[in-house]
Amino acid sequence: MSRSVLLTGASVAGNTAAWWLGRAGFAVTVVERAPAFRDGGQNIDVRGPGREVLRRMGLERAALDRGTGEQGTAWVEEDGRIVARFLTQDHGSDGPTAEMEILRGDLSRLLHEPAACHATYRYDDSIAGVDQDGEGADVTFASGRTERYDAVIVAERVGSRTRELVFPGERDPCWMDLSLAYFTIPRVADDDRLWRWYHAVGGRSVSLRPDRHGTTRAMLSVQKRPGGEQEWSIDRQKAWLRDTFADAGWQSARVLAEMDTTDDFYFDVLRQVRMKRWSNGRVALTGDAADGGGCARGAEARAPMVGGWTELFFRKKALGASAAASGAMVATGAAYVAIAAKADRTAAATAVPFVAWLCSATLLAERIRRDNPSHGVPVEKGGR
Repeated sequence: MSRSVLLTGASVAGNTAAWWLGRAGFAVTVVERAPAFRDGGQNIDVRGPGREVLRRMGLERAALDRGTGEQGTAWVEEDGRIVARFLTQDHGSDGPTAEMEILRGDLSRLLHEPAACHATYRYDDSIAGVDQDGEGADVTFASGRTERYDAVIVAERVGSRTRELVFPGERDPCWMDLSLAYFTIPRVADDDRLWRWYHAVGGRSVSLRPDRHGTTRAMLSVQKRPGGEQEWSIDRQKAWLRDTFADAGWQSARVLAEMDTTDDFYFDVLRQVRMKRWSNGRVALTGDAADGGGCARGAEARAPMVGGWTELFFRKKALGASAAASGAMVATGAAYVAIAAKADRTAAATAVPFVAWLCSATLLAERIRRDNPSHGVPVEKGGR
């Protein structure tokens, strides 16, 4: 008899885990709170370990083909003039724009399509309660149904509700002092294939990024101490953004006007999830629910994908005992997170303006060097 696993969350980590678990012979059910599969989302880059996971799944080429077509990153002045530009063709995969840039929804769908061959997906439902013993977990759903599973894996976002049910009061978030809004706006003739990034006074920034769907992805961000804005209604969040960016300049007016009619508005206050443990009996955390750090760690998919896959978990099928059931899943990302997911408030507060300053400084230094060529003045012997 196959072991049964419940995954909650049908995005990058959840779909990755569903694919590997299903192929390994587990009976997998994925429950998703949204009424249907969620497309959309902003650009993420896939590098290093995350790309290796895609390669092992046979999806690397498909992910590249579904990329956004972004050709590089440019920092702009208020009048739109470019002051620093880093093209992918010059910097390869190490620049601000990675070789594999893909929308979160496109990556999630790419993972979902093969995962659906190995798992059962249930939408418009969520976990309302979990009662577990040494043999399994009895799960009560918001729809009223109750089912028993050998293991439950929480692969939800940073603000996971299921995590709070199973690990009440254990989350110790590190707030990054950065509030962000993402949404899609109509593409106009002036939108090119670069990620254009503008910084205004007051810790405000506006960025526009291309996609492969004929639209443009907008981001507004503000450096400030958290004030519970993530709990506000969408109308209140939009009103606050309109007030905050009213005089920001560049294309703020366009972005704010389109914000009123967008159908994929997303707002959050950036924080890193910090947990003393990632498992509780038959329940384990993975992806952003376990260690999400958002763009303070890089707007990337490495951690969710690594968190959805591990040789130990899927090859050994370690679901025999309570400790192994969740401990094996925890092992998915522990080593990776220990090395790569160290984020702090100072980094989040300084990274955005520092990167812009560094690029401008680099460009200025190159301009000075070009305009003032060396005349080969010799250095005196003994000189320092």
